[in-house]
Amino acid sequence: MKLHESDERGSAAPRKRDRHALVPALAGVGSRRVLGMRVDGLRTSVAANGIVELAEAGAGGMVCVATVHMVMEAFDAPDFQRSVNAADLVTPDGVPLVWTLHRLGLPETRRVYGPTLMRLVCRRAEDHGLPIGLYGGSPEVLERLRERLLEWHPLLRVVFAASPPFRPETEAEDASSVQAIEASGARILFVGLGCPKQERWMAAHREALPCVMLGVGAAFDFLAGSKRQAPGFLQRAGLEWLFRLASEPRRLWRRYLIQNPRFMFYFARELARARSEAA
Repeated sequence: MKLHESDERGSAAPRKRDRHALVPALAGVGSRRVLGMRVDGLRTSVAANGIVELAEAGAGGMVCVATVHMVMEAFDAPDFQRSVNAADLVTPDGVPLVWTLHRLGLPETRRVYGPTLMRLVCRRAEDHGLPIGLYGGSPEVLERLRERLLEWHPLLRVVFAASPPFRPETEAEDASSVQAIEASGARILFVGLGCPKQERWMAAHREALPCVMLGVGAAFDFLAGSKRQAPGFLQRAGLEWLFRLASEPRRLWRRYLIQNPRFMFYFARELARARSEAA
């Protein structure tokens, strides 16, 4: 059984441990390379079911929630691209990526929005008795997030919550964090450090930790209520980036005003090249 189908430019990156037999929910899920980075075409419910199956298998795992920003980070840094391509699941969070996968032959793909995926995984974890952990965000955001998750899911077991320093952790601090996560018994760990920091952190720790790690970025802030989410009509139109840019222009201007046009240029060039080769 294959976890990821091959795309027209080659198959998904190999994994050190074969988890194919552990995640029947992801059987038949197709993937494509977008500027070299793998993105899987699926729906939120399928992603959540696959994550729970990985967690129940106890084999660990790494899940990336992909946006155009992540694609461009991977485009500019081959080592980062390799880490993402080796993840167990790379879901299409950004609406432009959904449109891109449709264009590349995966018409059934739907947006797997990070906050929605996190809520659904928490619901599944509550139903299956799987303890979860939270790693990232400020102490205030983390506390509010924990409160809200327990309001929504009273039987959910939140066994770990830590707000690491903004600076890189020392070796001793990192070892202490890994030990604390492992000792907590968390089977699913939500990582909210922002891209690309959270993906690099997960890739560096995936062999040391037995839990499934999900890099959910701003979902911590959105679910905690510390940041506003874009209205639904803007999200559906693919204009969430405009809402976020207006909300945080100093922090996000480069991501959206430089990286988005770069993505459009390079992807259009890639499509044109593919058509020329097929002609």
